[in-house]
Formats: sequence, C-alpha cells, structure tokens
Amino acid sequence: MPKYTLRQLECFVAVAEHGSIAAAAEALRLSPSAITGALNELERIFNSQLTIRRKAHGVSLTPSGDYVMAKARGLLHEATDLQEMAAEAGTTLRGKVAIGCYSSLAPTLLTRLMAEYALRYPAVELDFYAGTQQEIHEMLLSGELDLAIAYELTVPPGLTRKRLLDAVPAVVLPADHPLAEKPKVALAELVNEPMILLDVNPSRENTEMMFSAAGLSPWIRFRTTDFEVTRSMVARGMGYAILVQRPVADVSYEGKHLAVRPIHPATRNVPISMVWNGRVRFSRSAEAMLELALELHRPATRNRG
Repeated sequence: MPKYTLRQLECFVAVAEHGSIAAAAEALRLSPSAITGALNELERIFNSQLTIRRKAHGVSLTPSGDYVMAKARGLLHEATDLQEMAAEAGTTLRGKVAIGCYSSLAPTLLTRLMAEYALRYPAVELDFYAGTQQEIHEMLLSGELDLAIAYELTVPPGLTRKRLLDAVPAVVLPADHPLAEKPKVALAELVNEPMILLDVNPSRENTEMMFSAAGLSPWIRFRTTDFEVTRSMVARGMGYAILVQRPVADVSYEGKHLAVRPIHPATRNVPISMVWNGRVRFSRSAEAMLELALELHRPATRNRG
C-alpha cells in the first residue's frame, strides 16, 4: 500500500501551481506549517528532494518534483472522478476538462468540439484557452491543460499526439488580383508580389519551409500576428498570404471578398492533432473529450483551404 496520502499530493500540487507555501496554504485553507509538513513527509516517503525552497523566491520543482507533479495530477484527477462517479453509480460523467487550441484553429475546430461535448456530457465543467502554439505546449507540460488541438509541427518531447485531420495550405489573394483568375497558383508566381506573413509559429515556419523547398525567397512586406488581420489586409489589396485555415465564407471582417486558390504544385499537408502530456494519466472526462474529437474526424476530412 502507498505510504503517501492524497492530501499530501494535493498540498504538493498546490505549492507547485501557486509557487509558494503561503499561496498554497491560502488556496487550500490550511496553515503554512501543514503544507510544509506535507511536503517534508512526501520527500521522506519518496526519498527524493521534490522542491527547492528559497525565502523571498518561492518554491520551484526539481526534476524529480516535475515527474511527481505530473503523476500526482493524474492521481488526483482519478480520485475526483471516482468520488463523483460513485455518487451517480457510474452513470453520469462529471469532473472538469481544460482544453487548449492554437488560436487560428479555435473558431473552426474547438467550438464544434466543445459544443458537442457539452451536449453529451452536461455535468462536466469545461474550460478552454486559445493562444500560440508555444503557450499551448507549455500549458500542457505544466498540467494547466488536459488536451489541446494544435498543428503537429514543433511538438516538443513529452507530449503525445493523435492526428485528427490534414489541413491544406492555400494562397489567399485580393478578389480582383490578376492571379485570382487562375484555378491554381505557383509559388514562383508570387515571389515578386508583396506577402503579408502570419508571423506566428507554426504558420511562419510552414510558410518559410514551403518557399525554401521550392528554392524561392518571398518578398515579405508586412508581418502580422493575427489571422483575421492578415485576411483583412489581403482583402484591402495590400498583398497576398499563405494560410492553412479557411473560414466558410471567403470574406474579411469588413465584408470584402477574398480569392483562395490551391498551390501548384501541391505542397505537403499540415497535420492537425489532439495533443496531451503523455506523463499525465487522463481523467474519464478528458478521455471522453479525446474520443469525441477522434469521432468527429473519423473518417478524416480534409480542411477547406
């Protein structure tokens, strides 16, 4: 039998999340001495230093602490699941799921998934975060998110992924651009045209790789960090863009029309996956989220664009 308790794990996780013993004590409504005692006892039981405690600098985790943190979160999730499911004799899925999404994917993929999940599992509390790929990865590794929808490009070690679909990069042009009259557009036809680069990874990285593989160098006139700002600038005739996501309507926020054309010859597709921390055991509610995401994209459908 384990010699540690769930309460000790809860104290340890709270310290790691809040960064200090005082903040963890306040969050759990315990005394600082109780939190310190729980940490000391865990380190004694595991025979390993889990934390580095420095006055005025808070608490940080050792590599052993990082490992225990991931496992502790999983155990606490399961314990909560067991308690909640037992109350309903296992018939109702409860708990909480925090899901992340790369910002440009959120309007088309995240909202559909969350809406369907809420219909099937209304008792589960849902939370989400849309941000950059790097932010999403960091939040998965730290345990702040259970799952995330992201491009497979640049997925760091420690994260596990399951492919949902392949997206297809396309050229986005002003509706009255001469190249818009063509059914397909070659990258070579774009090098002398001003580009509006969506300058966030993995979008930037993917665009750079496409031109580099073709032995070409684009003329980057403007850089943006927002998907819709990029489309609006294109619609205003300020340049073209290479984008992966494609809304249902080819118009900007201002209602100006865009022309979206396939790239010729075809470039490699960009995989979009569900990503999670492989060191953290899923709760039942998070597992249901993954299963639903796979169901919604089975058989795989190709993203418009």
